[in-house]
Amino acid sequence: MAGLLAGCGEAGSSGTQAPATAAAGAGCAPVAGDQLVVLQDDKKLQNSDNVVAAINTKAASPQAVAATDKVAQALDTPKLIALNRAVDVERKTSAVAAQEFAAANNLTAGIERGPGGDIIVGAANFSENATLGELYKIVLTAAGYNVTVQTIGNRELYEPALEKGDVQVVPEYAASALDFLNGKANGANAQPLSSPDINETMGKLRPLGEKVGITFGEPSAAQDQNAFAVTKGFSDKYGVTTLSQLAEKCSGSATVLGGPPECPQRPKCQQGLVETYTFNAGKFSSLDAGGPQTKNALRTGAISVGLVLSSDGDLATT
Repeated sequence: MAGLLAGCGEAGSSGTQAPATAAAGAGCAPVAGDQLVVLQDDKKLQNSDNVVAAINTKAASPQAVAATDKVAQALDTPKLIALNRAVDVERKTSAVAAQEFAAANNLTAGIERGPGGDIIVGAANFSENATLGELYKIVLTAAGYNVTVQTIGNRELYEPALEKGDVQVVPEYAASALDFLNGKANGANAQPLSSPDINETMGKLRPLGEKVGITFGEPSAAQDQNAFAVTKGFSDKYGVTTLSQLAEKCSGSATVLGGPPECPQRPKCQQGLVETYTFNAGKFSSLDAGGPQTKNALRTGAISVGLVLSSDGDLATT
């Protein structure tokens, strides 16, 4: 949910609208199919919402930071998709999915024991974040801490709890965390600081975190951000695997873009596709924010391309 929690970009009106720029070509009609694949964001439209541990600085012993870094080192986006599939599709609990991942990836090997004590891992109220919280519980327990995972809610709730030390560790998403802390420090209308470059994003996130008593660990390669998916049949038929190819081959009247109602006005959704890729869909279909409506519309051939989350458990990993 991280990318969509960031709101697809800046706020705009939420009505269903025609594409901002006229589509001149023939386009690419939808192709129904069960398998969904994400198109590569080769021009880096989306920001770097990499999974990263946020730790209350008073609890950020070297051993605690090193333990959460073990999760970062083991996790990439395909593995995060598989974890989400285990919970959301195969209906395993987050705790079971995390234990299986830890065993398969030798996650606790070489973890140094810290000073011990109680640690509460706070999780946002969606399954991926809960599973990440269970992974942190495993590694922190191996480091000698007494760990519990507690669902807190959205960022507006868990970030202040982390600052106060009511919780000690939270699974975060770098770009969204940066823009949230920047907004708190500099006002709701502050210019966003996040970047598609994770090193640049972390370079700005760490100092903001230090000011409010939050230490950030090593960012993982796993990202949960806005992405655009097509069916495998669509990708194969039109030879499209990147957003640049989508723009080159499929701008035109037959192409239907699906997404949340606000998508046409959002810089990380349709507006961004037009400005960054010069992609012009023939029609926009107002659906949901990467949820079942959008995925069903892709599978049934109602839309050509749809906004999803890059770590969705329904996505193919090959």
